[in-house]
Amino acid sequence: MASETAAPTGTIQTALAHAARLLESRAELAAEQARAVLEAAPGHPQAQLILAAALRRQGRAEEARAILQPLAAQQPRAPAVHLELGVALAELGEDGEALASLRRATALAPDLADAWRALGDVLTLGGSTEEADAAYARGIAASVRDPALAEAAQALVEGKLAQAEHRLREVLRQRPTDVAALRMLAEVGARLGRYDDAQVLLEQALELAPGFDAARSNYATVLLRSGHPADAAAQAGRLLARDPRNPNHRVLEAAALGQAGEFDAAIDRYDRILAEHAGQPKVWMSYGHVLKTVGRLPDSIDAYRRSLDLSPHLGETWWSLANLKTVRFSDDDIARMEAGLARADLSPEDRFHLHFALGKALEDEGRWEASFAHYAAGNAQRRAKVAYDADDNHRRTERARAFFTPALFAERAGQGSTAPDPIFVVGLPRAGSTLIEQILSSHSAVEGTTELPDIIAISRRLGRRRGPSESSAYPEALADLSADDLAALGEEYLERTRPQRRLGRPFFIDKMPNNFAHIGLIHMILPNAKIVDARRHPMGGCFSGFKQHFARGQSFSNDLTDIGRYYRDYVELMRHFDEVLPGRVHRVIYEDMVADPETQVRRLLDYCGLAFEPGVLRFYENDRAVRTPSSEQVRRPIFSEGLDQWRHYEPWLGPLKDALGPALERWRD
Repeated sequence: MASETAAPTGTIQTALAHAARLLESRAELAAEQARAVLEAAPGHPQAQLILAAALRRQGRAEEARAILQPLAAQQPRAPAVHLELGVALAELGEDGEALASLRRATALAPDLADAWRALGDVLTLGGSTEEADAAYARGIAASVRDPALAEAAQALVEGKLAQAEHRLREVLRQRPTDVAALRMLAEVGARLGRYDDAQVLLEQALELAPGFDAARSNYATVLLRSGHPADAAAQAGRLLARDPRNPNHRVLEAAALGQAGEFDAAIDRYDRILAEHAGQPKVWMSYGHVLKTVGRLPDSIDAYRRSLDLSPHLGETWWSLANLKTVRFSDDDIARMEAGLARADLSPEDRFHLHFALGKALEDEGRWEASFAHYAAGNAQRRAKVAYDADDNHRRTERARAFFTPALFAERAGQGSTAPDPIFVVGLPRAGSTLIEQILSSHSAVEGTTELPDIIAISRRLGRRRGPSESSAYPEALADLSADDLAALGEEYLERTRPQRRLGRPFFIDKMPNNFAHIGLIHMILPNAKIVDARRHPMGGCFSGFKQHFARGQSFSNDLTDIGRYYRDYVELMRHFDEVLPGRVHRVIYEDMVADPETQVRRLLDYCGLAFEPGVLRFYENDRAVRTPSSEQVRRPIFSEGLDQWRHYEPWLGPLKDALGPALERWRD
């Protein structure tokens, strides 16, 4: 050991090369070696840079900055100095200065992959997702020297995903263990929303190269986006074990813990991050989301307001405040939002969020026409960005009605997993599903979770079984499954959802509303599960969905005709299952629940095989975390004020009425 820390021998460059090799594995020894060089050659720039890098790796970013800032002034065209300074500043929470340094580094050396990656991390922390993705893509392109990979990387930078995918598959046919190609192909898959494919590719890359941190970071992000937050948190933890000061990994871990239901841990992480990075408006916003989920409403509002103090035109935060449903905006708030919309440089995402927020603000003031104009504008902008086809949805509905027949169910009777644990609450969003979940989860035998993506994930996987040439083989692919296959799928669902079950209760709720499209699948793999259909008057339910901005998964809601047709298909499909599986689905009409809660609650409990408990009628006293837009509404007794709110907007709802057609009258059938 003494020989490693002794004063350098030979040339200074030899000693510095030795110090640089020590940086990653033995930062303290690299610092000693750099100091020894500086004793022999005071002020040597490379020795100062290595010393600063070693100090930062030891968690001493403040000391590193004290070296790097004057060094950057002396060497303004040294990209490595600006890179190291940018990373140190990011660790100290000085994110604006960090961005400036990292942009300087990438401008000076566009092929400096580490600078692009660091820039992407700081942009991600600040919530600039698209710009961060572009920086990461530049980092990938800069890190590869193989011509084939370089061509694919350039296509990725330019957003030519099909071209990048084709080239990468060619590379992997020749070199199936090329971890760089595996990671890049996973990036393509993630951008296309094919998270299952991306997950498999990244698992292969990490099996081949467990220390490939860039791939592990991608893996954690994909796990989070595909509904595996506990696994994402574990991967973020592994990243932090190697790089504990990385703010991007810390935010990723906090977000994953929040989605996994580890709310106390998530709040703790956000507290720590914001103590060091108090200037990040989107981190404050994410913090506000978690606080809202656990019922800390005043703290949540404070966090959102802190976000807006830092970024007054951040549309998503304005919408987050509006989405609490209990906040009344002041005249000054409305003026600030309108000023934001007047900005020519406002991002499209901020713009449509502001439209939704202003729609709610003006609705609360009774300014119906102006309110509708904002809801319509926000939805029009969203509709232009989503790929939703009402005709395609209708065709899927008709395929399901044709496939799921009495004969099929008779043939498969007694198959699937026998577990009775799940209670599925399905229907359209904003139809009372959160209220039903809150009532049931107030029972001592039932645990509420959230909108779980697992049935949809299973259906998508089944849909690819017949090859890539078909758009989807689902639901017909179910005909090829054996009794053992069906039982295995039921057990897979139970295993996938197990991390969400924390209370040890015998039953749990999955309130993904879109699962109504998969009742046939649910019945075949979990025949003893309960299914509750939350239904609401089509005008009230559809308009409530239209004025609710959904982050993802409900793209039919951005157009009055689309949402009307969707409701009509939903009613027809549910009528079909009522016919082929009589009594299998229990329907709760929201208006009936509001008019006579006790009768409807007793009917619901009887269907679920649960004894009546008085606490279920005091569901609003339940302090469980609620992760949906109705979180604050279900913390109050049932109220009827919103039932006919749509009538104020009736002059502009003609397209919705036309699209609903017979469902407007037959919705209770």
